[in-house]
Amino acid sequence: MSIEIPKIAARTIDQFKAKLVGGGARPNLFEVSLTFPEGTKGEVSDFDSKARFLVKAANLPASNITPIDIPFRGRNLKIAGDRTFDVWTITVINDTDFAIRNAMERWMNGMNNLQNATGETNPTDYQTDAYVLQLGRGGKPDNTGKLEGPGFGDKVPVLKQYKFHGIFPTNISAIELSYDQPDTIEEFTVDLQVQWWDALDPEGKSLFGITEGTTPESTST
Repeated sequence: MSIEIPKIAARTIDQFKAKLVGGGARPNLFEVSLTFPEGTKGEVSDFDSKARFLVKAANLPASNITPIDIPFRGRNLKIAGDRTFDVWTITVINDTDFAIRNAMERWMNGMNNLQNATGETNPTDYQTDAYVLQLGRGGKPDNTGKLEGPGFGDKVPVLKQYKFHGIFPTNISAIELSYDQPDTIEEFTVDLQVQWWDALDPEGKSLFGITEGTTPESTST
């Protein structure tokens, strides 16, 4: 099989523009929805909304399958092995009530108590789910001014979603304090272990046909 050699007229800047649907996805348009175990949120009334605003960095996950090398007469035959799931790291803006940091610290303390090393032993008691939504900039308005198409309507346009199953924190970073840091708002990172993730379309349906779980209504903002 030979590869087709394109014609010069088919590789113009206008041709490229036509292929760049929607002007490209933007890395600064996203939102994270976190779920915390019972008893970790404290008494902050707008906690869930606060978390959506203050998580300032995250990532859409990598997809990994570890290869298995089988030696044969000086060569290695590569076959597909098991999937692995990377640690999911988020960066949080720290406000003066420390709501998210306090919740993360309570979460970790519930798994392994600082004083006596006791903690939850049933994974369902300390593992939860989370979502990251890739948002869009806009779409074609209909005659009422709403944006048309999946993930649009009168809500923030959602291009794609990922659901992280069975997450729990294993590291909360230090916050460095210094007289030499003027005009700065504190931030910290949290490393979350992931059992597995699912990729969802703008309407919250699994791209792989997985029927377990659905996107909560709160992810349609």
